[in-house]
Amino acid sequence: MPKRIAQHITISGRVQGVGFRPFVYRLAQQHGITGWVRNVDGAVEIHAEGRPAQLLRFSDALLKEAPPLSAPGPLVVTTCAPAHAEAFAILDSQSISAADIHLPADGFACADCLADLRDPANRRHRYPFINCTQCGPRYTLITALPYDRPNTAMRDFVLCPDCRQEYENPLDRRFHAEPIACPACGPHLQFVSGKDTHDGDEAVLAAAVAALRAGKILAVKGVGGYHLMCDAMNDTVVSTLRARKPRPAKPLAVMFRDIDGLRAGVHTTPALESFLASPERPIVLLPKRADAPLPESIAPGLAEVGCFLPYSPLHDLLLADFGGPLVATSGNLSGEPVLTDNAEAQTRLAHIADAFVHHDRPIVRPADDPVVRVIAGAPRPLRLGRGSAPLELELPATLPEPVLALGSHMKNTLCLAWGTRAVVLPHIGELDTPRSLDTLAQMAADLQRLYQVQASRLLVDRHPGYGYRRFARDSGLPLTEIWHHRAHASALAWEFPAMNEWIVFAWDGVGLGEDGSLWGGEAFTGAPGRWQRGASFRPFHLPGGDKAGREPWRAAAALLWEAGQEAPFAPEPLHQAWSARLNSPASSSAGRLFDAAAALCGVCTHASFEGEGPMRLEAAAHDAIPLCGASAPSGSALFRVADAAGPTIELPLERDPAGLWRSDWAPLLPMLTDTTRPAAGRAACFHLSLAQALVDQAQQLRAQTGIRSVGLTGGVFQNRLLAEAAIRLLEAAGFDVCLPRRLPVNDAGLSFGQVIEFLHP
Repeated sequence: MPKRIAQHITISGRVQGVGFRPFVYRLAQQHGITGWVRNVDGAVEIHAEGRPAQLLRFSDALLKEAPPLSAPGPLVVTTCAPAHAEAFAILDSQSISAADIHLPADGFACADCLADLRDPANRRHRYPFINCTQCGPRYTLITALPYDRPNTAMRDFVLCPDCRQEYENPLDRRFHAEPIACPACGPHLQFVSGKDTHDGDEAVLAAAVAALRAGKILAVKGVGGYHLMCDAMNDTVVSTLRARKPRPAKPLAVMFRDIDGLRAGVHTTPALESFLASPERPIVLLPKRADAPLPESIAPGLAEVGCFLPYSPLHDLLLADFGGPLVATSGNLSGEPVLTDNAEAQTRLAHIADAFVHHDRPIVRPADDPVVRVIAGAPRPLRLGRGSAPLELELPATLPEPVLALGSHMKNTLCLAWGTRAVVLPHIGELDTPRSLDTLAQMAADLQRLYQVQASRLLVDRHPGYGYRRFARDSGLPLTEIWHHRAHASALAWEFPAMNEWIVFAWDGVGLGEDGSLWGGEAFTGAPGRWQRGASFRPFHLPGGDKAGREPWRAAAALLWEAGQEAPFAPEPLHQAWSARLNSPASSSAGRLFDAAAALCGVCTHASFEGEGPMRLEAAAHDAIPLCGASAPSGSALFRVADAAGPTIELPLERDPAGLWRSDWAPLLPMLTDTTRPAAGRAACFHLSLAQALVDQAQQLRAQTGIRSVGLTGGVFQNRLLAEAAIRLLEAAGFDVCLPRRLPVNDAGLSFGQVIEFLHP
C-alpha cells in the first residue's frame, strides 16, 4: 500500500464566511484525510495527510464541490513533513500577516433553512432569523475579519446550549455559522404603531399582516436596511405611498411569494426564473402581462415591473402569511442610502410609514437590493447591492499604489484597488444630501479597515462640483482626476480583455468633457489610457444647465432654438438668456436628446426622477413595436418587428474642422413635432434612427482605424430597445459588439473604470 504523505494547501478567494472550513472537514472524512484546517487572515490553510491518490481526489474536490456561496482561488500545494495526525480537526483562526481579505456578500435563505422554518416540529419553526453556513447575512453583519462571531453584529447574542452544540459540531450544517441563533438566544422582532408596541415574533408578524391587509404602509427592517412595504394589489395604498415619499412616478419593486405568483403578474422564462431564485435574489425588470392584476400605479407609463422573491426568513414569513405580492421599495428619503438604524428609521420615515417592524440585530452597513435588466438575451446589472456586492474584480496589471476611486455624483459606488485586486461596494446613491456624504465617508473608512488596505491616493471625476469633493480635499490624500467618459470606456474594455483596440460609444446624461462642454454622446477609439474622441453629436445649449435633467422640456426647447425654430412652451425670458448663452452650457448628450424626444412626443415634460423621460419614451416605443415586450424573448423577434416599425430618419454625418465626426439630430425634429403621428410611432422612429446614426459613426471610424470591435457603455444603453437595435445593426455591418455583464453601464461602474484608466497612464 502506498505510503501516507503530507501536503500543505492554501486556498485564497472568497472562502471565509461561506462554510468553507466545515466543508473541508466533511470532505476530509469522506476521503480518509487526517490533519487540520484553519482560517489564516483572508485564506484557508489545510494540513492534509493521506495516500497520494486520496490527496489528489481531496484536492480536486476542494474546488469542484466548493460551497455555493464561495469562490475559491487556485490551490497552492506544497509537500511538507507528516505530523502523523490521527484525525482531522478544525483549528481556531489565526492572523499572521497582511490579510488577503475576501468579504462575502449577503446570502439568501437556503432551502434547508426554509424547510426548518416551515416545520412545526423544528425548534426554529417560524423564527425570522434562521440561517446556516450556506445562507444568511455576511457583508452587512461583519465588523472585522477573520469572520468569527465576536467580529460580527451577533457578538452580544450569547448562544444557548442547543445552538452552542450545533455551532461546535463539525458535522452540523450550522457548525461555525457565525450568525446562528434561535428563539431562545437570538434577535427578535418589534412592532411599533404610534404609541402601541408589540413584542414577540408571532405577535409582531400578526400585527404586521393585519396592518398590510388594512391598507397600511410598513417600514420593515431587513438584511441590509429598511423596506417600505404595502399591498401591491391595492391601488389606493400604492398611491398613498407615492404621495408620502414623495415618489410620484418612479417604478416600485414588487416582492412575490413564489414563482407561481410572479407568473400571474409578469411574463417570464425558465432561465429568468432560475436567475430570480439564485443566491443573489436580484430585482429583475420583467414585462407586465396585459391581464396582470397589478395596478398601473406600480410602474406608471412603463412596460416593465421590478420583481423579486423573498430572500430573508422574515420576508418569507410575511409573504406567506399575507398571501399576495407586496411593494418592497427602499426605506430611505429620495436618493439617499437605505436606512439601517431603528431610531433613525422611525424618525426619518415617520411621515411615510404607518407602522414599523424593527428587530434588534444591528446592520453594520447598508446594502440596497441589486437591480438587473435583461438586454440582448443576458442579465445586465443596473445596480449593485445586497447579494451582488462587494464585487471582487481582478486587474490586468499591478497598481503602483493602493487607490480609492470615488466614482460619480449620481449612482455612486466606491472602489478600493491594490495590487491586482479591486473591490466595488454596493450602491450608495446620489450625493446631494449630508447623509449620503456621511455614508460615503463611513463606507470608505470601513472598506479600507476591513480589507486592511490604506489607500494612498484618491481617484475622482474631473467635474469640480461633485458632492464628494470636500471629502476628497479633507482626506489629505493626493488626487488624480479622471475624465468621466474615459472611465466609462475603460470599465467596458476591462471586461473583454481579448479585444485590444476599440470603438466605444459612451452615451449618458452628462459628464464634463475635455473641451469644457457637457459630453454624453461620444465615440472613442483606442484602449484604456489612450482613448481618442472620434465622433459625437451636433452640440446644443441647455437652457438652465443642470435643470434640464429634471425638466425635459428644456432640452426640447434647446433643439428647436438651435435649429432656428420656435418653442412656444418655453418662456421668452429663458429664450433671451439662452440666446445670450447665460447658464446655457453646450452639450452633446445623447441622454438629453432622449429627454427632448420624450418632451416633444408628449410622454414626459417634467421628470420626477432621473431618467424618467427616456424610460417613458422607450415604453411608448414598445406600443409601436408590440412584440418587443415580452411575450417574445429578447433577441431576434424584437429585431424582426423593429425592422417593420417604419423607416428610420437618416442623420447627416459630417466631419468638423477638428476632425470629429458629428451626427446632426435636426432632421428628427419634423417627425418629433408632428402631432398627427401617434407618439408611439414617433418614439420608435427616434430609437431606431439613433441606432442607425451610431452604426454610421462606427463605419466611419472603422474606415479610419480598421477597428471592428465596438463597445456600448453609459446609462443610455440601459435602454433595451436602443441597445438591441444597435447591436443588430452593428453585427449586420460586420462588427463584434460588446455590452457589459459584470458592471452596470451607468455611473455605478464609473469607480472601477477610474481604476482601470489610472492603471494605464
